Amino acid sequence: QVQLRESGGGLVQAGGSLRLSCAASGLAPGQYAMYWFRQPPGKEREFVAAISEIGSFIYYSQSVEGRFTIARDNAKNTVDLQMNSLKPEDTAVYYCAANRHYYGYYNSDRYTTSSYDYWGQGTQVTVSP
Repeated sequence: QVQLRESGGGLVQAGGSLRLSCAASGLAPGQYAMYWFRQPPGKEREFVAAISEIGSFIYYSQSVEGRFTIARDNAKNTVDLQMNSLKPEDTAVYYCAANRHYYGYYNSDRYTTSSYDYWGQGTQVTVSP
């Protein structure tokens, strides 16, 4: 049974940092592309970052480019999201997702939540002004 479990969320002041982690169980290490999404209050879930199966390809949404860093450790079967220079508009529930297929930057399937094989339960990030 596949499980994705996010951790590391919390309350932080604007300008601060948080590091989210997603631990995958039941997934073959290095066989799935991993993604981070977020869902702000009252809004739809949105794409944040992607990393390919062995980390060769990475990209971010424009809203987090230069502030967030995605990384994976296939030996531990984890994927992290380092979030720096946080802003109040980063407040959201953050989800990790896994998919057998890597969606490149120009692949519109990456925006569709039903395109992903597995999802975690989410972790809340709140950034105060």
